Amino acid sequence: MTLVGIVMGSDSDLKLMGETMKVMEEFAVPYEVVISSAHRAPVQTAKYAETAAERGLEVIVAAAGAAAHLPGVIAASTALPVIGVPVKSGALSGLDALYAIVQMPSGVPVATVGVDGAKNAGILAVEILGLKYPEFRQKILDYKARLSREVGAKNQKLQEKGWRNY
Repeated sequence: MTLVGIVMGSDSDLKLMGETMKVMEEFAVPYEVVISSAHRAPVQTAKYAETAAERGLEVIVAAAGAAAHLPGVIAASTALPVIGVPVKSGALSGLDALYAIVQMPSGVPVATVGVDGAKNAGILAVEILGLKYPEFRQKILDYKARLSREVGAKNQKLQEKGWRNY
């Protein structure tokens, strides 16, 4: 059963959202990927969101740049948690997308990661799934333990070699 939906408004977001897909694959989370636009295909986008839960999805990750309406339109059409990924684009380098996604009106929340934060969106999706699925929770705990070991190893190297020889 597919648990995570990854949605982008354009194929130009595919490379960035590949980071989310890599996380899904690393944690063995079944996912689907679609291109759907809040502005160019609003009916298709609403239908995708409205039918997501009945198709088995439990979390949706949606990327958008510029006006960045895609995550909000999806959140307005489903009761599933939606994670918005602001895409760095245009004259404002993603700041407009960040503001558009994070400043949702009361009653229509969208969890928001940093600009181009597709990897963190994937990790957050797995953490959300971990509330229900112990195997995903354990994988997240293992992942964070690995991160901690990596930092410890870097610190040990710094202490042994000093900053000039690091």
